[in-house]
Amino acid sequence: MTTAAVRPAGLGNVWTLPGVYAPQADTHLLAAALQAEEIAKGTDVLDVCTGSGALAVLAARMGARVSATDISRRAVMTARLNAARAGQRVRVLHGDLTGPLAQQRFDIVVSNPPYVPTPPAHRPRKHRSSVAWNAGHSGRQALDRICAHAPDVLHPHGVLLIVHSALCDADETVRRLADTGMRSSVTHRARVPFGPVITQRLPWLRAQGLLHPDEDTEELVVVRAERN
Repeated sequence: MTTAAVRPAGLGNVWTLPGVYAPQADTHLLAAALQAEEIAKGTDVLDVCTGSGALAVLAARMGARVSATDISRRAVMTARLNAARAGQRVRVLHGDLTGPLAQQRFDIVVSNPPYVPTPPAHRPRKHRSSVAWNAGHSGRQALDRICAHAPDVLHPHGVLLIVHSALCDADETVRRLADTGMRSSVTHRARVPFGPVITQRLPWLRAQGLLHPDEDTEELVVVRAERN
């Protein structure tokens, strides 16, 4: 398992429309995990919750044949533009998680889904940018669905790489993937300063027992799972 400071992963100059999640520490940590995989020309990669498309473009640069999905139309447009600006071919589809490509199979699925635990009374901000991080009370609203459906879109021995906060319980992610028959473990960890969203929610997160009073950083994890 790799534990280190998050370093820029050579994602290039990424542009985003208002309301689209721009690459941050979690993006770079997942990019490092992706770069550790053996990707040959023609490897089929799916980027779920692509956001800016940064990871999809990175996979294309590595030689993969890449598809990407996002529920946000702004994100779909952003990812298409970033692929075009990078001179890479990426098929970007609008839809919920793996839904648009449920009948296809991939060698690698990467995902940086929404995972921030969210108070029940929260209201989305302008442009619904919060859809990129709000993930229900436990932060697992999207995570659990991805864990459940990942084997359905992977070839045998295909790999899922998913990044999220330790606030969402990495052991729960590993357990849920094991329940589907996948072999999984945490392969990358990093400690980062609290971002604006976590900072705003600190009192609530501590009241829920998700953060200790003396914690002043957030741990990010990448879980790698392989289908049998």
